[in-house]
Amino acid sequence: MSEFHVIPGAVIKDILERQAHNMVARIEQVYLQHHDGQTLNPDSYFLRFPQQPANRIIALPASLEGEDPVAGIKWISSFPGNVAQQKPRASAVVILNDRETGYPYACLEGAQISAVRTAASAVSGAYWLNGQSRKAGSVGFIGAGVIARNIARMLAVEGWEIAQAIVHDFDDASALALKGFVENADLCTARTGSLKDALAADLVIFATTAGEPYVAPPVTFRAGQVVLNISLRDIAPQLLLAANNLCDDVEHCMKANTSPHLAEQLTGSRAFMNGTLAGLIRGEVQLDPNKPSIFSPFGLGVLDLALSKYVVDTALAESRAVAIDSFFGETLRWN
Repeated sequence: MSEFHVIPGAVIKDILERQAHNMVARIEQVYLQHHDGQTLNPDSYFLRFPQQPANRIIALPASLEGEDPVAGIKWISSFPGNVAQQKPRASAVVILNDRETGYPYACLEGAQISAVRTAASAVSGAYWLNGQSRKAGSVGFIGAGVIARNIARMLAVEGWEIAQAIVHDFDDASALALKGFVENADLCTARTGSLKDALAADLVIFATTAGEPYVAPPVTFRAGQVVLNISLRDIAPQLLLAANNLCDDVEHCMKANTSPHLAEQLTGSRAFMNGTLAGLIRGEVQLDPNKPSIFSPFGLGVLDLALSKYVVDTALAESRAVAIDSFFGETLRWN
């Protein structure tokens, strides 16, 4: 109860890279635990700034139940203007709490955790929506930032066989950087291209900071095409209505004007949703092969907590966590 540790960012990076091949499996395990009611995952809370509408800080509290319980919160900011200063858009911390006492016992730099869990979630979705196949003729990256880079790395780690990547970004330098990263990671050959080029790929990955849809009719997705709607707000609701639709948690996804939320508002119903990725993994959800399939993961805080606890446990076992002496002012109720 009286011990508090900070896990340095360099240690987190090393652990995540060494264990990259286990990340998708870990995320899928937590998805199934969530599906089985072994998590607590309240709504995210958005702190917005009226004078800076593009900026937000989000609180994601959660608890993982079962044999290895943990509670905590991710506090993550998104300031798109950082990119112009060559800084990452997102920054975050994760706090873990002991389930017996409620005391916080660890603090981690959270942006790396968030990026890896997002990538693992995306690549898991790609595999299951693609008929449990790790093959695609082409992949289109729309948005060439940190999240796209992590997804590209995870595709390579998971052994995907892809012939070509098409990278589209408003910023030419970012597009060229991701193109080079894809090729250096030995994922596939890559080129930069237009939005139309990227949208034509077999596997389409949206990883942008878009606040409202810009991919709208007459644009269509074709049967069998797999679309990862990671940034959640790029796709007009009409396109979702003509597709198979999966998310991580239906209730969570229907808020904050995500594409599924807009589709619900347009139709007054959630009937267009097929279900969750966990339901597909369990065989409880069927996809129509004559439609494209869109995965829209809202991002569950419990995923961040599960990866964070794994990182903390590993760092403690390797004596790489930094103990903060006298972090708690009082450790006894009465001295």
